[in-house]
Amino acid sequence: MCDEKHEQRINVKFLVKLKKTPTECYKLLKEAYGENSLSRARVFEWYKRFSEGRESTEDDQR
Repeated sequence: MCDEKHEQRINVKFLVKLKKTPTECYKLLKEAYGENSLSRARVFEWYKRFSEGRESTEDDQR
């Protein structure tokens, strides 16, 4: 089972496929997850990654 942040990354990937803008993605996540949503910066970062063809929703190793 995935954690809530991973779940949100999956949702961002889905919203990219639906051609939503980064701002729309952020607003939808904020509506769905409230205070537990990813930050605006993280949503935009993941949006860019998926827009550029990234497939994995796993966080990168540090």
